[in-house]
Order: sequence, then C-alpha cells, then structure tokens
Amino acid sequence: MAYPRALAVAAASLAVLLAGCASTANRDQAASLQERAGLRLQLAGAYYAQGQFNIALDEAQQALTLAPGDAQAYGMRALVLAAMRQPVPAEKDFLYALRLAPHNPELSNNYGQFLCQTGRAAQSLAYFDAALRDAAYVSPEKALGNGGACSLAMKDPERATSYWLRAERIAPGMASTYIGLARAYYEQQDYRQAAFYLERLGKVTMMESQAADVLWLAIKVRHKLGDAGAEAGLAAQLRRHHFGSPEYAAYQSGAFDE
Repeated sequence: MAYPRALAVAAASLAVLLAGCASTANRDQAASLQERAGLRLQLAGAYYAQGQFNIALDEAQQALTLAPGDAQAYGMRALVLAAMRQPVPAEKDFLYALRLAPHNPELSNNYGQFLCQTGRAAQSLAYFDAALRDAAYVSPEKALGNGGACSLAMKDPERATSYWLRAERIAPGMASTYIGLARAYYEQQDYRQAAFYLERLGKVTMMESQAADVLWLAIKVRHKLGDAGAEAGLAAQLRRHHFGSPEYAAYQSGAFDE
C-alpha cells in the first residue's frame, strides 16, 4: 500500500508550507512594528523641536517598546532627556545608541554636542570629526557648526575658524556660520575679517532682528575699527530692541574689552 508514504509526503509538504507562512507572517509583523516605531520616532522628533519634551519622551519610549533595538530611538530619547536636564540617563542612552550604531554620523554629532554642553568640549571634537568622516552624512554643516562653537568655548578661535570656513563652503548663506566666523575672528583680533562676516550676515538677515549678543559683537567690532557712525547706528538698534539687556548695560558702561 502506498497510502502511508503518500500521507507522509503530504504531511511534510504541509509542514513546509505552514513554516513558510509562519515565517512570512513573522516578517510582516516585524515590518509592521518597525513602521509603527518609525512613526512614533517622527512624532518624538516633532514634539522635541516644539519644546514639548514630556510628550516627546513618551513617543520615544513607545518607539523603543515597538523596536527595542533601534539605535535612532535611543538617540532620540537621549536628546529629549538632555533637554529635560537629565544628563545621566541621557548619556546612558547616547552610549548605548552608539554601541548599536557606532558609525552613525547623526548620533556622533548629537553626542558630541551633549559633551560640549556638559563641560567636556575637548572630548566633543572627536565625535564631530567622526561624523564628518562619513561621506554619506547628509548634514555635515551641523557637526561643523558644533565643532566651531565648541572650539571657541575651548578658547581655540583658530580651530573654530577652520570648522566654520568649511561649513561656509558646504552650506553658504547660513546666518549661524557668519556669526560664528565673526566671533572667531574677533577673538583673534582680526576686526576687519569680523566686520566682513557681519556684513555678510546683514545680507542674509536684518541686523536689527539679531539677538543682543550679536548686536553687541557688531558694536565692538566697529568700535575697534574706529567706525563711530556705524557704531552709533548699531547702538541705537541695541537700545531700541534690547534696552534692558546686559549687553546694552555693557555698552553704556563702555565695557568694550570685557
């Protein structure tokens, strides 16, 4: 009788078919979970950008529940925790995210910025440089700007200038780059170059809309260059828009070298 063998073959075929269906179902479920996690992560980023950190944290945690091994989700939660002034758990998340994705340039840049903000500027530069070595990094101007700011915090204006000049070549016309270069050149006592980049700043955004510290920088540059007319005009803008600011108080007291 051939029936037992035929039944065995049929049973084996059915087992293979069921296993294939189960495997497909598992893949579909995993893809669905990853997609839902991605949506949660996008929401976390949007709420973070709006300063709604509690909601952003909840969204990041939900993303991690759906995708426990997602480095980007850990990185997002780290950013939120840092913004909420919880540096210890934030750093733990940053480091774990980097263990999961050690060559992710965005994670490297964000952790570098965290190090700079927590008083470890000297350590931060290695992470900015690591991000910049990745040719696929879509926003290198971020790491360059952060590298410039942290170098200036370290009292290294020459290195800061190098970062910001690279940022200008990659993404010209950024107001933050021109402000950074003006600060770096001012610290090097190259007042003409500082004025040059402040003039560029004025071409991409109105000077009167600048923060008090930027207007005060512009006033000090013009003072150093002996341009009394430009200095007076900038001082009028500082008085008009930032009358109660420490910068205006410094101007009134003549603290140009402090």
